[in-house]
Amino acid sequence: MTEDASLAAVSRALISVSDKTGLVDFARGLATRGVELLSTGGTAHALREAGLAVRDVSEVTGFPEMMDGRVKTLHPKVHGGLLAVRDDPAHVAAMEAHGIAPIDLLVVNLYPFEATVAKGADYDTCVENIDIGGPAMIRAAAKNHAHVAVVVDPEDYAKVLGDMDQHGGRTCPKFRRKLAQRAFARTAAYDAAVSNWMAGAIGDPAPRRRTFAGTLAQKLRYGENPHQRAAFYTDGSRRPGVATATQHQGKELSYNNINDTDAAFELVAEFDPKDGPACAIIKHANPCGVARGRTLLDAYRAAYDCDRTSAFGGIVALNRPLDTATAEEICQIFTEVVIAPEADEAAKAVFAAKKNLRLLTTGGLPDPKSPGLAFRQVAGGFLVQDRDNGVITQADLRVVTMRAPTEAELKDLLFAWTVAKHVKSNAIVYVKGGATVGIGAGQMSRVDSTRIAARKSADMAEALGLPEPTVKGSVVASDAFFPFPDGLLAAAEAGATAVIQPGGSMRDAEVIAAADEAGLAMVFTGQRHFRH
Repeated sequence: MTEDASLAAVSRALISVSDKTGLVDFARGLATRGVELLSTGGTAHALREAGLAVRDVSEVTGFPEMMDGRVKTLHPKVHGGLLAVRDDPAHVAAMEAHGIAPIDLLVVNLYPFEATVAKGADYDTCVENIDIGGPAMIRAAAKNHAHVAVVVDPEDYAKVLGDMDQHGGRTCPKFRRKLAQRAFARTAAYDAAVSNWMAGAIGDPAPRRRTFAGTLAQKLRYGENPHQRAAFYTDGSRRPGVATATQHQGKELSYNNINDTDAAFELVAEFDPKDGPACAIIKHANPCGVARGRTLLDAYRAAYDCDRTSAFGGIVALNRPLDTATAEEICQIFTEVVIAPEADEAAKAVFAAKKNLRLLTTGGLPDPKSPGLAFRQVAGGFLVQDRDNGVITQADLRVVTMRAPTEAELKDLLFAWTVAKHVKSNAIVYVKGGATVGIGAGQMSRVDSTRIAARKSADMAEALGLPEPTVKGSVVASDAFFPFPDGLLAAAEAGATAVIQPGGSMRDAEVIAAADEAGLAMVFTGQRHFRH
């Protein structure tokens, strides 16, 4: 078949959309190009209100819309018009015998199921917003893309008109194939949203089949490394973060930027802004400094002083709107990304002089307690689990040593525990005065993590001209239990005075005895935070 023969004329279009964005202009563009318009319900009404001639689908099928609109396009005169192979004599004969006219262009977007779920609608309302006729028509048109163009996204409206103009009122096969792929992806994503919602609604944590879908947000230059292709997709959840943020300046985010910025913002969101400003500095998805402060500037400085070396080229996340003083301080070193709920105009002006620094604002913070799913690919499959939304309060702690922690120690212990949740295992976090002073991340041995964190503290104290390492008089958190006393004793040797850990080791009694002998206070949480 020649390219010219594979061009498909557009004489008749069926338009039925929930999202009316750009609808009237697109339909008017089709009409001025001589395309007959078929439509249903609210779409037909909107087009008529705009002065366009529209033929109701019910007139074509001979059946009215019924059952509250559940049945309107499920009819042979619709699906026959979409599925008929135009150059197959048998198909043409069937169309003639049954009075079926071809439909050359289908324009459909679906009932807003995802938005209905996001609003917290009840079960019956969600079910009523499951589209049936729309996906059936989309799949029919997409299957028959050799003859039919199908459009599911308003952003493609102008492209359809452009392709028609380029080919004398016809569409080219390459463009129709691309539209068909987008159509099948849309119905797949829609079905995934429905099935995942239903799994949650019926309380099934491990349904027989699980599907995830996303919408392209950004094509990336490369992945973790330059030889890896990559792209960024959003899942439609509207959870505040890098996926929903507005980028005010700076070059395009990279794969690693997005990953690290997400880690930073999820961590800083653990600290309620009503309880005071907080700052987290992230490098390679691990925190290198986290702090609270009287002001945002105080919090940033304290976080920076945990590990100034690692903070260079890092990601800064704030739990309150960025102000001018903090922006000026951040600009003293090279920073890749700053993310905050908002930023004042003066702070934006400060950053404007740093063309490579990206500033993102999100309009809010993600809820650390909200449920959700996390998944990770493995060879031959993927792992799915609940998001780690575990939160510990003082009431959850169990004192297991002879000495109970002081109020100041308790406050720092809970802070250290919150940070440890976001540090790669094995995680050790030293905290003093509401700021991290040493972080050991991602080591195969918990003892190594304990010693690395203490060594970093000593190095930082030397750089700051302090008389002793900042871990002296600190508290320490361990994301999982100490299997032996050695890690705990290493923390005591470094200068820690109190410990928070899950407990649950077969040698808990030995570890508790070692803590008592060292004069440490220790509390158990009964909850661990492995992060692999």
